[in-house]
Amino acid sequence: MRALPAFAAALLTASLALAGCSAGSSDSADLKAESAAEPATGQQGAGAAADKADGQRQADSGKGNSEADDGTSAKTHVIRTATLSVEVKSVTKALATARTVALGAGGVIEDETTERIDDTHVTSNVVLRVPEAEYDSVLGELAGAGKLLSRTANAKDVTEQVVDVNSRIATQRASVNRVRKLMDQAEDITDVVALESQLNTRQAELESLLARQASLADRTTMATITLDLSERTKEKKDGGDDEPGFLDALGGGWDALVSVLRWIVVVLAAILPFVAALAVLFGLWLLFGVRLRSRRAPAPVPVAVAPAEAAPDPDPAPSPDTAKED
Repeated sequence: MRALPAFAAALLTASLALAGCSAGSSDSADLKAESAAEPATGQQGAGAAADKADGQRQADSGKGNSEADDGTSAKTHVIRTATLSVEVKSVTKALATARTVALGAGGVIEDETTERIDDTHVTSNVVLRVPEAEYDSVLGELAGAGKLLSRTANAKDVTEQVVDVNSRIATQRASVNRVRKLMDQAEDITDVVALESQLNTRQAELESLLARQASLADRTTMATITLDLSERTKEKKDGGDDEPGFLDALGGGWDALVSVLRWIVVVLAAILPFVAALAVLFGLWLLFGVRLRSRRAPAPVPVAVAPAEAAPDPDPAPSPDTAKED
């Protein structure tokens, strides 16, 4: 009877030791089981084996990913953007200053649009990318370049997205590696084709995740500042400028005289063809009219003119005798 409890205790100890050894070699056993099952199951078996390997890998690396996430989440990832509208005396000088500030902080000029409006003033829109550490200092210098008209700043926390993408990339990479190992161990051509299709699909998903990770890293490490620059509107001078002076009157009179002469020349040029046509017609009328009148008029008849009789002197001179009598 005493030997029975001792045998039971020894049996329990041996079973616990066996369970620990089997838990330690689970990954290698799963891989061997999957590779052994592929020839018997064909194409569907290869795909199922890959899915099973992926699931097992995710389960085994769950704790590791969570630990990595805890380390990654210690850093906050924020996307910072800002929009400034500043009125300056000279857009050209302010734009040069903005470039110097951004490049001095280790940033870049991403986009720039400058144009002159109505030949009176210049406007410019420039997009700057600066490191997140220099974001506040650069924003302050740009806002102080002139008269600040408007300012909009935005900060978006994307820490959860960064952690999620990093975790999915690690899992997807492990999945790709597992499929590649299965392809190396596969002997049937059907299984190789099925595993190659699975590898292409998972590789495409991995590349998409890597692109998203790069985009998040760029937007969280480099802040974006959109700067709108405009010049001040020129103000009219105060005083008696509205009342015309001598020079203004003289200039206005000269302009009026030039305008009148110009219109006279235009009018003369417009009626000149008509005057020329009328002159030609009048000349023709005179020429043909004289000839017609000369043909129609009768020849003059000569008339004899009698010699004129001496007319009596109305007031004869008095004789000397008569004068004496008088």
